[in-house]
Amino acid sequence: MAENNKEILQKANAAIIAGNNEGFLSFCTDDTEWTFVGDQTLRGKEAVRQWMATNYKEPPKFNVSNLIAEGNFVTALGNITMKSDNGKDEDYLYCDVWQFRDSKIVALTAFVIKSVVQGEKQ
Repeated sequence: MAENNKEILQKANAAIIAGNNEGFLSFCTDDTEWTFVGDQTLRGKEAVRQWMATNYKEPPKFNVSNLIAEGNFVTALGNITMKSDNGKDEDYLYCDVWQFRDSKIVALTAFVIKSVVQGEKQ
């Protein structure tokens, strides 16, 4: 089951990279819940759809450095680059913990921090 969940997440991520948010959402349950630790929680597929429309104006670029599966969970570690409101690229480091139910994404707990270039002031 764990390896199957990794494959599902990789397919879902491929949809995001291609700019296919609806393709990604097809891998989620209707009651999916996303928690961005220290920020906000999105409840339901429609809330995630709206968040993606706002935050993924252009498909993000990301690199998964580690993908670890255990039972109904897949943890992804990596970095992501997204366009800010002013059109500039912003880099982040992340650790996403994805939970699956019946081969669909039911929850995400995301730990995301802005990447700071050495010597840059915050």
